[in-house]
Amino acid sequence: MNIPARMRAMILEKPGQALVEKEVPTPQPAPDQVLVRVHACGVCRTDLHIVDQELPNPKLPLILGHEIVGQVVRTGQQVKRFKIGERVGVPWLGHTCGSCRYCTRGQENLCDSAQFTGYTIDGGFAEYTVADQRYCFPIPPRFGDTEAAPLLCAGLIGYRTYRMAGDNLASMGIFGFGAAAHIVAQIAVHQGVRVFAFTRPGDKAAQDFAKSLGAEWAGDSTEAPPEKLDACIIFAPVGSLIPQALSITAKGGSVVSGGIHMSDIPSFPYSLLWEERVVRSVANLTRQDGEELLEVAAQVPVKTAVQLYPLNKANEALDHLRSGKLEGAAVLQILSP
Repeated sequence: MNIPARMRAMILEKPGQALVEKEVPTPQPAPDQVLVRVHACGVCRTDLHIVDQELPNPKLPLILGHEIVGQVVRTGQQVKRFKIGERVGVPWLGHTCGSCRYCTRGQENLCDSAQFTGYTIDGGFAEYTVADQRYCFPIPPRFGDTEAAPLLCAGLIGYRTYRMAGDNLASMGIFGFGAAAHIVAQIAVHQGVRVFAFTRPGDKAAQDFAKSLGAEWAGDSTEAPPEKLDACIIFAPVGSLIPQALSITAKGGSVVSGGIHMSDIPSFPYSLLWEERVVRSVANLTRQDGEELLEVAAQVPVKTAVQLYPLNKANEALDHLRSGKLEGAAVLQILSP
């Protein structure tokens, strides 16, 4: 395959500003890296948090994007896991040290020296990207490129959030019915969990979307469901949803926040937390999460709802995500099928 010396990319030069389309040198893989021809890259709320200056200290200039699906077109000298021509997914977790106290006890998602795709290392809003072979996943053949892209963050973080909600759930609330929620809802329903969806007040389209995916009930985030729930998971970055979720969670249940950023959580009475309720966050992902999620997603099978954009419309995709105009997930289709 003829690999050009330069490639198109959407560049974040300064947080708070729009991405700029530029032609930049095509990256070359290090000994343990693969060079990937990007076919599709999802647009995630984390990308929006970086652009909107809600996450500190990104690499600059930066190529965003951490839901990458593409084909290996070149390999470093030490690469053994993948061959040229294989299709891979590149997620948010791009590198860990392997030696800190978190890595050595199976919590690589909390590594002190972790590197993150599309944040501290360049990502997939480009025609090519490089990635550490150890943090890439083979993509199940059941999924097309654009269908698979949202699984690599919305799916992975959503799945970890769902797992953290507890075992043997009979019912679960989901706040914020976007990319992650629409994947998790399908998995939960498939596993026999009754799903209750909470959306922005008045967002009937999102409520109807939730019901179409198997939610038993859907309503405004300000409403109470018809019964107390075993757990609630929150994908909307709104701190006031924590006490709201606690108020509808049954004794011994968990409220899990799946976001990387959230507005301040208001004070709330201890009575909402009492009776052994738990509030926790989810940070990043492990490679085991990725392997499990891709296997489960293929079994369900999960059907991702995607809205496609060309690479040079990445700013438009971010704007639509910011304004809540998406049903499902935004995906940049960088190489047409």
